[in-house]
Amino acid sequence: MTAATPDGSPGSPLTVILCDDNVMLLEILSEVVQAQPDLKVVGSACDREQALRLAHRLQPDLVILDVRFPGGGPSVARDIARCSPASRIVAFSAYDDKGAVEQMLIAGVSEYVLKGVSNQELLAALRRAAEPR
Repeated sequence: MTAATPDGSPGSPLTVILCDDNVMLLEILSEVVQAQPDLKVVGSACDREQALRLAHRLQPDLVILDVRFPGGGPSVARDIARCSPASRIVAFSAYDDKGAVEQMLIAGVSEYVLKGVSNQELLAALRRAAEPR
């Protein structure tokens, strides 16, 4: 999972699936991510079934997942990790409560980002999540 070749030159972009039940937010996220040469949105989902189907079929490098996603953010995160084990999940939430953060981290997300952060902060979180473990 890398957007650069070993010599540092650009490689293929990291593939991203967006998962949120707010269609307007999905459109904005897509525009922000697609504007980056090292990231490519390959799908978006508004519910659990769509998210799991896309993750299984596309095996994306990254998944942005709403913490309050229909079907339960932590549960969906665990299921995505099972059907697409190489995918890194970035939780995206309007909630900063310790319980939500803890549940998502236990479910296996790589990063937890609050809605409302700058585009640069969101993109930095995606790139951190994609770094080798």
